[in-house]
Amino acid sequence: MMYRRPMLCRVLPALMSIFLVGSSAAFAAILPGSVNPLDGWKLAADTRDVAIYSRPHTDSGLKEFRAIGAIDAPTCAVHAVIDDFENYPKFMPYTIECRLIKRDGDLLVGYQRLSPKICADRDYTLRVQKKSWPTTDGLAFMSHWAQANELGPPEKRGVVRVKICDGGWLLEPDGALKTRATYTVYTDSGGIIPAFLANHASQVGISKLFAAVRKQVKNPKYAARQL
Repeated sequence: MMYRRPMLCRVLPALMSIFLVGSSAAFAAILPGSVNPLDGWKLAADTRDVAIYSRPHTDSGLKEFRAIGAIDAPTCAVHAVIDDFENYPKFMPYTIECRLIKRDGDLLVGYQRLSPKICADRDYTLRVQKKSWPTTDGLAFMSHWAQANELGPPEKRGVVRVKICDGGWLLEPDGALKTRATYTVYTDSGGIIPAFLANHASQVGISKLFAAVRKQVKNPKYAARQL
């Protein structure tokens, strides 16, 4: 019981920051069919909905995670959900504020604040870089985000500033009406907690992330969105 609150505080930034769609090094790390055991990835959890892999991170005991799962919607619709940043407070758990700071073509800078209720609020500003390309079955989308707190508002009293957050999405067509989604993240939301508990919480957050995207993509407005 004594670890319950810190675990949830870790899960929420890992879950929510993932939805933002920033550094070209991560583009190279997220490749089609992209889990190579020679790169240190090991299967951490596997359900019918998502396979989650992890590997050690050189800078801490916290692990980097990669998850692969199918979503029953075209890539354009899934991308539209992930790109619907300003509406996150309407459908993303615990999100109380999303502020678009800059959008310039495939570059986005956005500020986000979460309110888990059971612990202090978390906030961060991310730089997001996106790209897309045609495939046989439709468009593929890739995005990467990185912490860019210097471009956002200053720290606020009572709100914990997330200072490490790197990740990305790869959305590949699996036929015309289905998406193979690959998600990668490494984050540290702050606070004192054993690494093994934080890593377990991240796995839970990733599963919830996929569930949230699958639910939201059923809204017809995303299928109607034109790129």
